[in-house]
Amino acid sequence: MAAFFRRSRHLLLRWNKHVDLAHVSVRSMASKTPVGFIGLGNMGSPMAKNLLKNGYPVIATDVFPESCKELQDAGAQVVDSPAEVAERADRIITMLPSSPNVTEVYTGPNGILKKIKKGTLLIDSSTIDPAVSREMAVAAEKMGAVFMDAPVSGGVGAASLAKLTFMVGGVEEEYNAAQELLTCMGANVVYCGQVGTGQAAKICNNMLLAIGMIGTAETMNLGIRLGLDPKLLAQILNMSSGRCWSSDKYNPVPGVMEGVPSANNYQGGFGTTLMAKDLGLAQNTATNTKTPVPLGSLAHQIYRVMSSRGYANKDFSSVFQFLREEEEK
Repeated sequence: MAAFFRRSRHLLLRWNKHVDLAHVSVRSMASKTPVGFIGLGNMGSPMAKNLLKNGYPVIATDVFPESCKELQDAGAQVVDSPAEVAERADRIITMLPSSPNVTEVYTGPNGILKKIKKGTLLIDSSTIDPAVSREMAVAAEKMGAVFMDAPVSGGVGAASLAKLTFMVGGVEEEYNAAQELLTCMGANVVYCGQVGTGQAAKICNNMLLAIGMIGTAETMNLGIRLGLDPKLLAQILNMSSGRCWSSDKYNPVPGVMEGVPSANNYQGGFGTTLMAKDLGLAQNTATNTKTPVPLGSLAHQIYRVMSSRGYANKDFSSVFQFLREEEEK
């Protein structure tokens, strides 16, 4: 009897070992399925690198070939057009600056939908008009593909550290397939509902972000003019009811914090032009839904003016510098 149990245990251990190896093999094979990535700017490049770090071969392209070199050196395969990406990958992520860029990349002469395979999963992490996301979803569905919008929050730093937040809209049954890839690039992946709801969440977030940054810049500027040390004022705000992300994590005043754009002449980060664009999207949707957004409208005007006065390529926290210059006129 003892011999029987020993043999049974031996067979069970061998079977468990076989199952474990099978699971490892399946995961290994899945990780080797190529993922397409289109748009290798400040956000797209670190996102694609994190896919590489997680074992996914990446097939990439960008309208600016020089943007591809760093990713190519990291091991990605670079091709000439979105259509070529679609030929070689059945999971594709796009990270593009605006609605027209997304429309061109998906439906243009060399666009994804020209060469797409049936069953392809398309994930767009651009911040665009929710209506354009819905249009792309319809166009993709006609080709037998699935489109999901998954814009991000967190900025370049979070993209590099794979700590982005993804807001996902699309067919719920496809969410798990999208989540598999998005968790390689982010710390939070949230399902919002049908196509376009991810964009809606992102637009709302960025409108609040802009309002909060302007409020923080105004407050810091006033405190400095009243004789307060900016570091002390920031410390007081961040232990009081005025605390917000812009004061605590991304302070716009040079010298208050290290590792943020204000400590580097407002280089890097999230550009003023992009913030103005996102606020424009918020204004359009507010108009279409007859929603009053007076502070959002003022924030939009401020960032539009900044974009025309030399701040276009500076981080959006440069609104502090803009206000300081305005007071000197």
